[in-house]
Amino acid sequence: MCEKKDTIEAAIKKLQKGNQDFVKTEKNNGDVSQTVRIKNVEAGQKPYAVVVTCSDSRVPPEHIFSAGIGELFVIRTAGNVVGDFELGSIEYAAGHLGTSVVLVLGHNHCGAVAAAMQGHGHGYIASILEEIHPAIEGEENVSKCENLNIDNSIKRILQSETINNLISEGRVKVLGGKYNMESGVVEFFG
Repeated sequence: MCEKKDTIEAAIKKLQKGNQDFVKTEKNNGDVSQTVRIKNVEAGQKPYAVVVTCSDSRVPPEHIFSAGIGELFVIRTAGNVVGDFELGSIEYAAGHLGTSVVLVLGHNHCGAVAAAMQGHGHGYIASILEEIHPAIEGEENVSKCENLNIDNSIKRILQSETINNLISEGRVKVLGGKYNMESGVVEFFG
């Protein structure tokens, strides 16, 4: 178990270091070479982290964490909400690919959270806002609402028996983070 805990801590440190590199250099130094593409096809993918994040085009996780091909298992939905399909994808990455960290990455200036606060949304967008609204109801501070939404997605992930078993075995850790669009810095919590 100590070995897996070390793997979890190494994955978190790799995310943190990748973000620090991104902030300093303002470009992604992740490996996207033909060699790594072929290796990931022949040997299979072994991502070190799942990143559940917003579909916002200003929140590119591979860049934010200076990651190359095969390093992150990325799941994107507006408002970084988690439903059955996303949860199944997380279970697949953690249970079958051996990914040790699940990061729910929200961000400031989240349009989905703002829309949920204002009660806007028609068509299928309404289902996204229906997931966010109960978690933020009564809160008027936008930043706090964004954090509550991250926490809500973590709670949804923790409804998975598979994920809870992997956590109990010391094989997986679920945490949150918030990306600041202006600075590029990710604040990790949880």
